[in-house]
Amino acid sequence: MDISRYSPSYILDKKHLIGLSDYSTEEIFELLYATKALKRKFEAHEETNILHGTTVALLFADTSLRTRSAIEIGTHQLGGSCVDLPYSDKDMHAGENVKDIVNVISRYGVSALVTRGINKKLLKEFTAISSMPIINSHNDDCVPIQALSDLFTIWEKKGELAGVKLAVVGRATSMTSSFVIGAVKCGMDVSLACPARYGLKRENMEAAEQLGKIYTTDNPIEAVRDADVVYTNAYRYHTVISDEEKEIFAPYRVDAGLMSYAKHNSVFMHPLPATRGQEVTADVIDGKHSIVYDQGENRLHTIKAIFTLLAK
Repeated sequence: MDISRYSPSYILDKKHLIGLSDYSTEEIFELLYATKALKRKFEAHEETNILHGTTVALLFADTSLRTRSAIEIGTHQLGGSCVDLPYSDKDMHAGENVKDIVNVISRYGVSALVTRGINKKLLKEFTAISSMPIINSHNDDCVPIQALSDLFTIWEKKGELAGVKLAVVGRATSMTSSFVIGAVKCGMDVSLACPARYGLKRENMEAAEQLGKIYTTDNPIEAVRDADVVYTNAYRYHTVISDEEKEIFAPYRVDAGLMSYAKHNSVFMHPLPATRGQEVTADVIDGKHSIVYDQGENRLHTIKAIFTLLAK
């Protein structure tokens, strides 16, 4: 399906956002078109009070800077308010009952509960009994907000999604899984170059391959050749990469030499935070092909689109 020929209704027949596996191509397009509309309003300095009088609650088990900031600022720009709920593993796994937590929070008039670092089992329990939308921003299985933001950024820069060649290089993470699944659903041609033992989880790879063809290789040059988009990710978050891993990942570093195999008008993407000199060289991430700051900004507009279609 071609996104340029899609006519959005700006209506989403979904209650929660846990991962993109649960969303159809059309539903992804609805979110991307809503993102486009809200970004235009932002650039025109138009007020958008869709969430006026509502509250979005955050339940974060992991630390976050950009995502938390985008959620809080986005909620404010839509006229709503944001409250941070304290998270405790002891509460979640010992004395507190999940049903009690979710039902009481929803009685407070909360329009949506945004989570981070909450495992799949708990999220499933949340969504089974919640009367308010549950939005997973990031966990070990999927990162749907970033994936949607990246798809929008590619559409914005390339004017289309179907047929665009995406090369993903380096370590496959939960971010990679979400992005690849979304890209395949949108008709993109995906090449994946990862070292052995660092590729997609089997279940995620099987899920992606059921949606479309994915070219996999351990040769980054073959993956990047004639690519429209070159994408990499941090090898590790919040932990130090070992000397052994540095050696394993060295051939997958995105540098000017690797980018030269992509199309002349290709773009480089990274969800941040990035370690310059590790997964990508400074001349690439800070160079003319890089659109990492567009990705960062578009996360804000994507979050606003999600709230507009789910939490209003």
